[in-house]
This record gives sequence, structure tokens and C-alpha cells, in this order.
Amino acid sequence: MGNNSKNFFISILLFFLAGLCEIGGGYLVWLWLREDFSWMLGAVGGFVLFLYGIVPTFQKTHFHRVYAAYGGVFIVMSVFWGWLIDG
Repeated sequence: MGNNSKNFFISILLFFLAGLCEIGGGYLVWLWLREDFSWMLGAVGGFVLFLYGIVPTFQKTHFHRVYAAYGGVFIVMSVFWGWLIDG
């Protein structure tokens, strides 16, 4: 695998991981506050959201490019999350 292919694969993986952290962490906090689940689920959600803040720092490009691209990725992931997980 060439260096460009490897960087592309890692970048896509980081986009996906960050999306899971943002959407999954937010969903866990939602379940805690809105659906009366345990506060421990909210604490886990808060930690996962903290990880969401760290994951993008592993991207190779500049902040503005990363967050502009994340916006589109998260919209698509949120639609699929709602369809698959939240019904």
C-alpha cells in the first residue's frame, strides 16, 4: 500500500471514528437526560464526547479543512444513525 493510500485510509478511519464518538456520545447523554437511563450512561457519553475532541487531532491536514469535511460526514452518519439505531 502506497503512502498516499495509507494516509487516505487512515483519514477515512478517523472521520468514521470521530463520527461515532460525536453521535454515539451525544446519544448516550440524550438517553440519560431524556429517556431516564442511568447517570453512568451519561458519564460514559460525556467521556466519549471528550474523545471526539481528541480524535480529529490525529488528522494530517489543517484544522479548517478537517472540520469542513467532518460537517458533511457527520450529516450523513447522523441520518444513518437515526435510521439504524434510533428508528
